[in-house]
Amino acid sequence: MLGRDKESIRFVIRGVSPAFANALRRAIIAEVPTMAIEDVMIIENSSVLYDEMLSHRLGLIPLSTDLDSYVLPEDCDCKSELGCNRCRAALSLESEATAESRYVYSGELKAENPDVKPVSDTIPIAKLAPGQKIRLEAYARLGKGFEHAKWQPVSSAGYKYMPSLTVDQRKCDGCEKCVKMCPKRILAIRNGKVIVEREMDCTMCRECERHCPQKPSAIRVGWDDGTFVFYVESTGVLSPERVVEEGAKILAKKASQMHKSIAAMK
Repeated sequence: MLGRDKESIRFVIRGVSPAFANALRRAIIAEVPTMAIEDVMIIENSSVLYDEMLSHRLGLIPLSTDLDSYVLPEDCDCKSELGCNRCRAALSLESEATAESRYVYSGELKAENPDVKPVSDTIPIAKLAPGQKIRLEAYARLGKGFEHAKWQPVSSAGYKYMPSLTVDQRKCDGCEKCVKMCPKRILAIRNGKVIVEREMDCTMCRECERHCPQKPSAIRVGWDDGTFVFYVESTGVLSPERVVEEGAKILAKKASQMHKSIAAMK
């Protein structure tokens, strides 16, 4: 692991092909299940927003997800339209503006299960004028990103080849042109020579190569096509580690199913 904060993670995968790296990226984006509001029962809505617009805004609010307590609706035995306690979580909202206009925020949603609630309390839902009111019940369920973007667990998921920079110290005269032109500031001058300080941050733009006055360039930018630097940023619905773990499980399950299918054909 290269780095981790509350909602993002950077790590290295070695000894895999670009196809595997891309398969993991796609699984993370489109197939890791998360909670999102799918059905909304409007009891009262006197705001300027149509019921459909209000429901759409609710659906896009990221909800913390408990993958260990809930199952996908298609895997649940209840087969109910609105689901049961195993495949859906209920939330309610009752908000009113009295003397002056006010905003309704996601923090006003009351969750039936405290483990399934908005990841942020400050997401605006609607603005109410004096006398306007919203009352509704919302039902969240597990879904996957390929069905709708509201179920994507990440705001960003990507990778790059592991960069590799080499400096031919016999040719380098320490002119500093490559250091000044590097947009990521990964190069530095030490004792009159160019050195690589933060190779991992290189984007392989090759500006350093292009601006080196030596012909051929004294600095070479390359990469390891079997090693990848991944960056995954969660929307907050799951920890970034859990998102990567679930994506890897999905790939392993698909590989196992393919192996069984091929074996059955023999």
